[in-house]
Amino acid sequence: MSTVLATADLHADMRQWRRYLHQFPETAFEETGTARFIAEKLRQFGLDVHQGLGGTGVVGSLSAGKGAAKIALRADMDALFIQEQNQFEHKSRHAGKMHACGHDGHSAMLLGAARYLALNRHFDGSVYFIFQPAEEGRAGAKRMLDDGLLRLFPADYVFGLHNFHDIPAGHFAVRPGSMMASFDCFEISVTGSATHAAMPHQGSDAIVASAQLIMALQTIVSRSVDPAEAAVLSITQVQGGHTWNALPETVTLRGTYRCFKAEIQHLMADKIRHMVKTVCATFGMTGIVTFNPENPGYPVTVNNKEATATALAAAIAVVGREKVNSAPTPSMGSEDFAFMLQEKPGCYLWLGNGPSAGGCLLHNPHYDFNDAVLPVGAAYWVKLVELMLPVGT
Repeated sequence: MSTVLATADLHADMRQWRRYLHQFPETAFEETGTARFIAEKLRQFGLDVHQGLGGTGVVGSLSAGKGAAKIALRADMDALFIQEQNQFEHKSRHAGKMHACGHDGHSAMLLGAARYLALNRHFDGSVYFIFQPAEEGRAGAKRMLDDGLLRLFPADYVFGLHNFHDIPAGHFAVRPGSMMASFDCFEISVTGSATHAAMPHQGSDAIVASAQLIMALQTIVSRSVDPAEAAVLSITQVQGGHTWNALPETVTLRGTYRCFKAEIQHLMADKIRHMVKTVCATFGMTGIVTFNPENPGYPVTVNNKEATATALAAAIAVVGREKVNSAPTPSMGSEDFAFMLQEKPGCYLWLGNGPSAGGCLLHNPHYDFNDAVLPVGAAYWVKLVELMLPVGT
């Protein structure tokens, strides 16, 4: 069992860091205070620090021995636009923003691992500690990559971690292959001809056409995707009209679709385009669909087989085999760490945060990261580094 778990002082420090970050949440690409706090800590630990990739990203570098191997460990650090409902002392001080996904805990655990490894360099090679902005729907990972992350820090493997509710606290779950779904959103404009509600025959009703289109879109998964594959398509917004007695000219539909294979991701996009065109034409209207109008879509999060085997071994070394699920059901949630896994082999795993009872679900206004698992996550990072970059005998 890793020494990190037995280091009470480190646990107390990680808890303090985590609760400080929780009080001052910052959303996508605005994590200036968070980045400054993290960079200062890394410098205090003796790491080389680079700031500014992806706008507010921070990368700490640490080397030991003469080995040429390099790995990267990533934590996300952005918060969500959610008004916190908790009343504990470390609740958010920024109105309308909170760490409702545990990125404060992710950052604290990676800081803890960095400090421990800086003091106990039982590895041979280089470790890059990546603190990434804008995971929550804004693709901060892609932004860092576009800014030259892997050119400046040429890791051979990349690893990520996320807390997960309803997995027992301190347990791990990981599998090779698809771990998290792709994510795409779409916006459809259905345009007809506005008219008086008492005289619908004098116009063309965009609301009726939109209703038909919504139902047609629901057949994509049931009739176009192989039943043995997992996929979901949801309409999440319908906007049209402003009064009781007039049919609007335009109705706007918004939604999302997710799956576990790139080919299904492309299939669903093609089917959406086809249905928008044909259903709207049936009603004599125009339909325009735009994919990912505000942010890039996320690819499927796919774990490399060899990297996953090492991650699994590290998790087992820390908590024991009985506390590691090596065949979890993949999540329809998505993760922009997938962009990093498209560039380099690696692994993304889940750390149990405990039961969701009482509102402690991800993206819930009552959520709070479980401080009891901080040393477990830090220990996993340390053990992973020791296994990936072993000291020669």
